Amino acid sequence: MGILAWIVIGGLAGWIASMIAGRNKSLGLIGNIVVGIIGALIGGFIVNLISGNPVDLTFSFQSLLVAIFGSIVLLTLINLIKGK
Repeated sequence: MGILAWIVIGGLAGWIASMIAGRNKSLGLIGNIVVGIIGALIGGFIVNLISGNPVDLTFSFQSLLVAIFGSIVLLTLINLIKGK
């Protein structure tokens, strides 16, 4: 998957996850993209551990769901560390 697709999926996943986690106003565009990209890596790692199958790195609905899941995990961990 190209860098532009990573940015688009990352931004979308980070934005959706930040709305779910209640951090949308504090992150901004760049924060959402970073959270989404890191979340995609975390989500892919978790799904691979659970299923034993690596996540396909193509631009798909499944990739977006995995990125959102990983982003929610990341934001939840950040909230726990910060005590919010």
